[in-house]
Amino acid sequence: MKNRNSLAIFENFKIRRHYDDKTETWYFSVIDIVAALTDQTDFKMAKSYWTTLKNRLKKEGSQLVTKCDQLKMLSADGKFYLTDVADVETVLRLIQSVPSKKAEPIKLWLAKVGYERMQEMTDPEKALNRGRQYWQKQGRSEKWIQQRMTGQETRNKLTDYWSEHSVREGEEFAILTNIIHQEWSELSVKRHKNLKGLKTQNLRDHMSEEELIFTALAELSTRRIAETDSTEGLEENKVPAKKGGKIARDARTALEEKTGKSVVTGENYLPKRKSPETLSR
Repeated sequence: MKNRNSLAIFENFKIRRHYDDKTETWYFSVIDIVAALTDQTDFKMAKSYWTTLKNRLKKEGSQLVTKCDQLKMLSADGKFYLTDVADVETVLRLIQSVPSKKAEPIKLWLAKVGYERMQEMTDPEKALNRGRQYWQKQGRSEKWIQQRMTGQETRNKLTDYWSEHSVREGEEFAILTNIIHQEWSELSVKRHKNLKGLKTQNLRDHMSEEELIFTALAELSTRRIAETDSTEGLEENKVPAKKGGKIARDARTALEEKTGKSVVTGENYLPKRKSPETLSR
């Protein structure tokens, strides 16, 4: 069984979600839903609101809380933690417990998410087109988009190998990914995100074309070496991760020596904030 983690966007809020292929069910982070409902950008405040609501529902004898599960989801610090999640039916019922003007928009959004998933299951090309349209709206060039999509395919093939060879999705994936990234870029994923001024954003969505290419080379090399050595489990797969990353690092340093420019940069695609002068006009 393959499980999929991804982000969905409701207005300016990122909603973490997890798709279970076996049951064909989306599970959404309850705290993220609560944050969107209460228009709360502070994660701690949203978490506190959900804790208070959860305790009230328990006292009232509501069965909603028992219908919530817990899954490991990626947090802002780059680590995976157990998080309260709920399927669409439970989320819709929880929404009724939160007084919010966004209740109806979120209900419509949830219905749309489910519909899009059904479309993507019958026609995967729709998912690819949706991603392309998202990046186009953000002003990415066609060349960058193509590289991003190619890199994602390379990434998927590597994680498929890991899944099939006793590497656990979540924390172990993150450990190996960080080893590869550290080897090729000489920065951890966290330090690279800090360099770009990112917090919860996806690092790859803010990479330059060159950074995407070397990330893909590192992950492709890692998979080929792992396949050749038939590595199993986390510890064995650390070896090809280091070797694959080093192949990309050697190529990166060779390019940098020729061009005199660093491949790893602090550039990002975050929206430019207007200056006070501009805002006052």
